Amino acid sequence: MTDDASGTGRIRPRHFHESEGVQDWRVLGEGACAYFRTGSFAAGAQFVQEIGELAGAGADAPDVDLRPEGVTVRLVALTEDYYGLTERHVELARLISAVARKLELPADPSAVQTVQVTVDALTGPAVVAFWRALLGYRERAGSPEDLVDPQRRGAPFYFQQMAEPRPQRNRVHVDVWVPHDLAEARIAAAIAAGGRLVNDEFAPAHWVLADPEGNEACVGAAGGPDPAPAGR
Repeated sequence: MTDDASGTGRIRPRHFHESEGVQDWRVLGEGACAYFRTGSFAAGAQFVQEIGELAGAGADAPDVDLRPEGVTVRLVALTEDYYGLTERHVELARLISAVARKLELPADPSAVQTVQVTVDALTGPAVVAFWRALLGYRERAGSPEDLVDPQRRGAPFYFQQMAEPRPQRNRVHVDVWVPHDLAEARIAAAIAAGGRLVNDEFAPAHWVLADPEGNEACVGAAGGPDPAPAGR
């Protein structure tokens, strides 16, 4: 089942999380991610080689980050007209997890996150043009308010339209995307470290926090279960 009628197989985070065999994975702000602990660079390199033999080329091939301690895999389509998940990514997630199990590499969903920089702008197009040129980024498909690294390495930038100046608040903040089942723990840790909750109106999708000097940051979670109705 897809979330559109065009036959493209595009899906939403909730669909991905509700699919069978993707327990190792979490949808973040930039697609579905998984982290596998390898214990050595050589073991990670073997894992990456087998992933390469599975995935092939094309828009649905995974992004892979190989480090001595482990391997992070991200699944997201970045094309001229779409940025997100597809049915193919569900299949790839299952296959990659199967390879990890064969190689006895444990998954650690708590080790994945992505970070986005958000800029509040009064003249959005002009501000976006500056940052696009400065960073060498490109507009995300279907969203002139988003810039992404064409090499898929740097943090994405999002430009949030303001209705009027807000001199009393910071104009640039960080969005931290974490697994939906770890969001509340991350928020609790930030508050325990001296932060405060500013707004939870859109929970469990995202929360606004502030540090001890009032600088704001958001915690985002994608594809988690709906909150239980009142009284349940």
